[in-house]
Amino acid sequence: MSIAGETGASAFKWVPGAAAIAREAGAKLREYYAQGVETEYKGDVDLVTVADRAMEKLIRTRLGMAFPEHGIYGEEGTRERLDAQFRWYVDPLDGTTNFAHGFPQFAVSLGLEQRPAGTAPDADGTLVAGVIFDPMRDELFAAERGRGAQLNGRPIHISSAKELAEALLATGFPSRKRHASPNIHFYQEFTLRSHGVRRAGSAALDLAYVACGRLDAFWEFNLNPWDTAAGILLVEEAGGRVSDYAGNKYRLASDEILASNGAIHQELIGFFVDMFAGRGLAPIPTPREFAEQRLKRA
Repeated sequence: MSIAGETGASAFKWVPGAAAIAREAGAKLREYYAQGVETEYKGDVDLVTVADRAMEKLIRTRLGMAFPEHGIYGEEGTRERLDAQFRWYVDPLDGTTNFAHGFPQFAVSLGLEQRPAGTAPDADGTLVAGVIFDPMRDELFAAERGRGAQLNGRPIHISSAKELAEALLATGFPSRKRHASPNIHFYQEFTLRSHGVRRAGSAALDLAYVACGRLDAFWEFNLNPWDTAAGILLVEEAGGRVSDYAGNKYRLASDEILASNGAIHQELIGFFVDMFAGRGLAPIPTPREFAEQRLKRA
């Protein structure tokens, strides 16, 4: 299904072309998924599949045809025309580990940044378009700056949750060096204070779900621009808020992302402040302590 035939898509400038590319890549991902793919490793645990690289090559080619003046910054190494006014951040397969294990939660993510002449190399431009396509559910999330956010052509909006206690959250953990990430402590604290925390393995879809109200907030450490560019714009155009854990404006190079429906954002920031300060933390029991508790309950 082409987004050109979907409700309200005529208001979009860049989305129709990007959506067609995302759908083409998604269709091929479904084929790879059905037949299984050869998996290799990058780093110590990061999974890279044949599909990752094949889809980035396809997307790079299609973007070059549709937007020949635009730059491309891809997860699998594509770096083309980075001095251009417009730059696409490309994640050809967000949720690679899920994909490699046959877990059907992954997406194609394309985010467009406008970088006017004179923008410093280490400064952000303005995110102006984003597309996230879930090929397993045939769900295409799309947004453009000032034109709102959509799911399969229908407008979407953030949730109405007013407090953390009634919120459903999501997070993620690094696929390598997990022992060096503090997120397990945040995971526990937010689990105790909310309706629950989900860890589904695709940051792009987590952000899209915040935008459409399926989730009330999402946080994660150490993501990359291709993970977040499209999702940030979706959340903002759906009425939500994106920042770092202190509430500062989110930058694409940031090590922290906090996205929410806006209504619970300050409450979340308050808990981050307390947790970084070590206030009010519930201790995580060691295996030995848990074993002792089991014996007492027996």
